Amino acid sequence: MKSYPRQLHVFFNALTYYTRFSAPSWVEYSKENQAESTRYLPWIGLLIGFYTALIYWLGTFIFPDTIAVILSIATSIWMSGALHEDGLSDCFDGFGGGWEKQRILNIMKDSRLGSYGVLAIILALMLKYNALLTVQETVLIIISAHCLSRFFPLLIIHKENYVGLTEQNKAKVMTTHRITKTDLIIAFIPALLCLVFSPLVYISVLVPLLGLTFWLASYFRSWIDGYTGDCLGCCQQLSELTIYIWFCLPWFIG
Repeated sequence: MKSYPRQLHVFFNALTYYTRFSAPSWVEYSKENQAESTRYLPWIGLLIGFYTALIYWLGTFIFPDTIAVILSIATSIWMSGALHEDGLSDCFDGFGGGWEKQRILNIMKDSRLGSYGVLAIILALMLKYNALLTVQETVLIIISAHCLSRFFPLLIIHKENYVGLTEQNKAKVMTTHRITKTDLIIAFIPALLCLVFSPLVYISVLVPLLGLTFWLASYFRSWIDGYTGDCLGCCQQLSELTIYIWFCLPWFIG
């Protein structure tokens, strides 16, 4: 039987966890591979970004931009199985309805969707839709947003402690591996590629993204002493929104 490099197994562990794509039959699944696979999250984002941007680009040849944008957003949600959107809604429910650590964690673990979660999803989709109708270089920004936004949650994993409720929690496996500097370098490569092929001024988006990430890490730490998988999904979604909104500023669309 042909052997494959271990990192290929690790990558496909990430692919099957973070997307609806299937992996070849020879892929080995293990807790170790899953734990290490977080280093490939921005690579997965790059893949999702390409597919999402392609749907948008093809859609503009057939439909008005309004329809093309909706199709691209729907594609990204389908490809990721709404994994990050679920984290956003659970996080808003938890921190919106909870008043102390255990209560917040219990609410986030609850599969039911509350008012804060519904409002967060609606507002996020509205902002994405309107921002993508406003930005210039839409294809490039879609690709960059999906890739870059999946890098910054890794900084939270790198610095903070996981505080999920149960050892059986699926996200626990993905976060037991403390992100190393090597992991961050590997994860940043696709993000760097997006920046290299963008106008130089686009690098300015790193400022609000870093500010948002450090604020979220501090906020999560002050309330629950760390983070959960839902917190990471929330970070991804808010980072993606930050990118879209940043490029709606007057000097980018003037």
